[in-house]
Amino acid sequence: MPTANPGATPPVPPTTDVVKSILVCNDSGSTTLVDLEVVRSSATFELFKAKSVATNTTTELLSQPLVLQESDVLKAQANAANQVHIIVSFMEVTKGQL
Repeated sequence: MPTANPGATPPVPPTTDVVKSILVCNDSGSTTLVDLEVVRSSATFELFKAKSVATNTTTELLSQPLVLQESDVLKAQANAANQVHIIVSFMEVTKGQL
């Protein structure tokens, strides 16, 4: 997410992201484990730890929307390279009018 900077040219207003969907597709021949976390400043919040995604399946990770604050970082990692594809669908909301 961008960091707000009202003094920039053009100004960058504060934003919030509403994550509606996180799809994980495992197109490999073996089960894959996925970690998903949000990093906020120096704190890390685990959303999923070693979430199992079966062979040749797609899994929706969210059952409710996830709200990310300005400068939050959403991180995903699988236990093996080149086995999963992750698609995040979100809506960015700008706070206030400039």
